[in-house]
Amino acid sequence: MLNITFETNPALRCVYNRSMTLFDHQRRQRLQHAAPLAARMRPRTFDELMGQEHIVGPGRVLRRSIESDQVPSMVLWGPPGSGKTTLALIIAAVTRSHFEQVSAVTAGVADLRRIVHEAKDRLGMQGQRTILFVDEIHRFNKAQQDVVLPHVEDGTVTFIGATTENPSFEVIAPLLSRSRVFALKPLTEEQVGSIVDRALADTEHGLGDMHVVLESQARALLLTIANGDARVALNAIELAAAATSPDAQGNTVVSLATMEDALQQRALLYDKKGDQHYDTISAFIKSVRASDPDAAIYWLGRMIESGEDPLFIARRIVILAAEDIGMADPQALPVAVAAQQAVHFVGMPEGGIPLAEATVYLATAPKSNSANAALIRALEDARRSRNDPVPLHLRNPVTPMMKDMGYGQGYRYAHSYPDHFSGQANLPDNLKGRVYYEPSDQGYEKQVAERIRRWWGERKGRPPAKDDPPPS
Repeated sequence: MLNITFETNPALRCVYNRSMTLFDHQRRQRLQHAAPLAARMRPRTFDELMGQEHIVGPGRVLRRSIESDQVPSMVLWGPPGSGKTTLALIIAAVTRSHFEQVSAVTAGVADLRRIVHEAKDRLGMQGQRTILFVDEIHRFNKAQQDVVLPHVEDGTVTFIGATTENPSFEVIAPLLSRSRVFALKPLTEEQVGSIVDRALADTEHGLGDMHVVLESQARALLLTIANGDARVALNAIELAAAATSPDAQGNTVVSLATMEDALQQRALLYDKKGDQHYDTISAFIKSVRASDPDAAIYWLGRMIESGEDPLFIARRIVILAAEDIGMADPQALPVAVAAQQAVHFVGMPEGGIPLAEATVYLATAPKSNSANAALIRALEDARRSRNDPVPLHLRNPVTPMMKDMGYGQGYRYAHSYPDHFSGQANLPDNLKGRVYYEPSDQGYEKQVAERIRRWWGERKGRPPAKDDPPPS
């Protein structure tokens, strides 16, 4: 088959067969000029690519293999706007292989079979390999993925899949085992800011001719709402700039109000690195501790709406469960950890639901910080007291020599005694009788206190030293 190459985009060598007409070529060129800003500003080389240094930075294995035209089959997994398609197109520009791009949203089995058939002909007639890039690979069902599998295995095509979903669940195991998974990270605010600045300065592909100036508050809102998605940021700038008239000096000054309108998002007074960040999480924690579910949910909503990292909130919820609910409701910690896992698994905005559930559970649970207070006292003694050896009866006699030295001698196996309690002391001699854990009378811990009294009798807690840190 005779192929004609049109150099319409430096980032992608598009190869068409002779059925491509001049009108098709002109249509593609016009589409490129009318394409959204995010498409026009797509990086064309590794040097222009922002982020993902952990996989394609200078000297990284994947980058070296791409630059040497030894592209492996791979799955690119990352959040929207992190550069999955961009990376695939850079590979297309660098490699000498033929590049075929399909979207799993619109392509079907017939398309895949046609690509494979042409790849076989191309390899046999021209000795040229084919890279098949499937965007949104998670949209393909098992049967569609099975069509590609044998041809990836025998080397007819090199497979590149892009997905926002966990490949372990969305890509069939045989195809996954023949590919390397590369996890792309969300772009940082600084990286998105650099992309924005580049678009505002670029006169060829960007908005340089419009002399766009972002007010500081408009820029801050844009970077917060973009949440690491460069596409969101660029599309919002383009819309806001188009809706703004140039001033007397010819500058297109985008105000906060215009950016709010473009993003359909009101700017909240919140700084993820400043006082608002710390003040709001403090209000959230103290509302949960005070058993006020309404206030706790409000502060949670404020943080989510302001673009706070949901995993940061989840970490604080886990800490709250152990620090402030503790033994009064031992189920609080599993609930909090489950919420953290759920947020990590499903992402936002749906991840806000398990965060809200955990918040309400913790706020309405009985409260106790006795375990935390016990740890603080124990840490203090560990720092200040003499570090006596572990009592012999608690040591494990691993070798005959250790047994001869008395390791394990006198140890009472708890399960051999009534109520599975031996009454044997286990602290070092210099701390005998010390009490660290003092259970409260709240919730489940009331039962714990009764059990301890039944086993050990009335214990006298160690009076706190004058300079002991208070339980936080």
